[in-house]
Formats: sequence, C-alpha cells, structure tokens
Amino acid sequence: MQQSTLKKLSEVLGISISTVSRALKDHPDISDSTKSRVKELAAALEYEPNNYAVQLRTRQSNLLGLLVPSIDNFFYDSFIAAVEEDARIHGYSVMIMQSRDKVLTETANLQLFRKNMIMGLFAAISIETEDMAPFRKLEDMKVPVVFFDRVTEAEGFHKVCLADEEAARIAAEAIIDKKKKRVLALFGHPHLSITKIRCESFQRTFEKHAPKTKITVAYPENIQESKRVALEALRSKPRPDVIFCMGDMILIGVMYAVHKLKLKVPDDIAIIGISNGLIPTMYDPKITYVETSGHKLGKLAFAQMLSCLRNEPAAEKVMVESMLIEGGSL
Repeated sequence: MQQSTLKKLSEVLGISISTVSRALKDHPDISDSTKSRVKELAAALEYEPNNYAVQLRTRQSNLLGLLVPSIDNFFYDSFIAAVEEDARIHGYSVMIMQSRDKVLTETANLQLFRKNMIMGLFAAISIETEDMAPFRKLEDMKVPVVFFDRVTEAEGFHKVCLADEEAARIAAEAIIDKKKKRVLALFGHPHLSITKIRCESFQRTFEKHAPKTKITVAYPENIQESKRVALEALRSKPRPDVIFCMGDMILIGVMYAVHKLKLKVPDDIAIIGISNGLIPTMYDPKITYVETSGHKLGKLAFAQMLSCLRNEPAAEKVMVESMLIEGGSL
C-alpha cells in the first residue's frame, strides 16, 4: 500500500493535520483518546513519516557515514559490524560507501554524504588522498569526522588508530627471539601513514636488538603482488628464513606462494603477520600474528563519535592496544 499522508489521516478522522501530527509525536496538548485514534488509524493505513521532510526541517538525519577503501576486506568488515551494532543501539543508521582507493571516488562519496545530511563520518582514507579540504568542509558544517585505521597525518582531526608502532615492534621482537637472520618484510602502500609507522618501528627494533639481521623490505599493495614478491624471494638463494606480512591481504598472497612451492611452515619458511585474526586461523599450522582488531577499533571509533555528537570532550587520538597471538608458523 502506498504511504498514507497526514492529510489522509486528517480527512478520515475529521481533525486538523496539525492535530494528527502532534498526536503522532505524543504532544502533551493532545488527549490520550485522540492520540490512540490517530495511532490506530496510522497503523491500519501503514503510515510512515516522511523522514526526508523531517531532515530538511530539522537538519538532523540520525544518519552516520562510513567511508572505507574497500568493503571486501575482513578488517573493515568487522569494523563496520561493530559500528553498525552500536549505532543501532543509540538510534542511528549507517550509510556505507567505498572509495576503491581512488580519490575522485572518495570525493564523490563525500558529496553524497553531505547531500544525505549525515550527522557524522567515519573515514579510512584512500592511498591517493592528500588534500583534506573535502573533510574539513564537513567539519566546517559541524559534521564530526573520525578517521580510523588509515588516518590522515594532518592535525586537528579525531583519529582512532591501532597501536601500529607497537604492533610492528612486537612482531619484530618475536622474529628476533626465534633468532631469524634473513627477513623478508612486506608492507602496504608506502604513501600511507600506517605503513610508514609500522615500517619504521619494525626496522628500528632490529637496529636496536639485532643489527646484523638482513632485512629486505617490499611494498606489495594486494594479494597478487605479494604472491609475486614472495615467489621471487623464495626461489632465490639464500632464501629468507622468515616472512613478515603487514596485513591479511599480504598474508594471503604469501601463503599462495608458499603452497605453490610446496614449502613447509615453519620448517622451510617461518611466517608472522599483523592481522584482524580470522585469516591466520585458516592455515595449518595457524599463523602467528599480532592482533589488530577491527571490532575493537569499531567500538572505540563509535564511542569517539558519540562524544563528538554530544559535544563532550574527546581526545584527538586514541588507540587500540596490540598483542601477540601464538600460532605454529614461527
């Protein structure tokens, strides 16, 4: 049935449109009997309020935007689930868009968010993002922006991060404890702050505790590239005795290479990664990894957003701590 209008309810009940509207909102000036009659008829006629009209009038949509590079990523999937769960509890809906790591797509998505009058935005920036003006425009419109995972290096924004420096240090120390001498360290796109922080921390840990370790660094951006880099390294002599994978997509590519060459983990090659937790459990033996939880990050990000929406004090930067999860791969 088509959405009934306030006018239709008014005509059937023989009362004014304003009375119908106030009755539906439980206005104290309207009697309980009138409220009951209006609500019973509204339910029978499947009346639904015109939310867009309400948005235009109040400039409030109870809609939050969520921008990720890609939805088909286990880390972002768990982050989205956590945010959506808490948003629903607090009466918000979530509009999800993906940039596919293209700044033009990202900018177009930000325009859509503005047109839909979002009240706040969660954002993980694309690898091409340099100009923060589109995000500052939202802030100027009193729409808080909370960056997560892939955060801007610019000051003045709220950021919710994984403990990237700590995660890389923990992974490096685990490798050093196993007395590995030839390390292939695979990181993400070198443009991203998360890559810079993890790479610097990883190398700094070796310089401090095991300076004679040979470390080869590469920056594969996807599964296929990490597979190619790993195959090339594993076919060389002497090959690395351990591979560090900065993220799950890199780990998947590396494991493709390991299986293709029929190498045994950890006898022929040791593996350690930084992960959300699901992918390492899919291999035998399970991969040793430093946990960086998308779910925990999502919970923290929503708490940060809620503080902003309520005009409560909120730290500019907060972090989720990391921990080593032992598998059998190192």
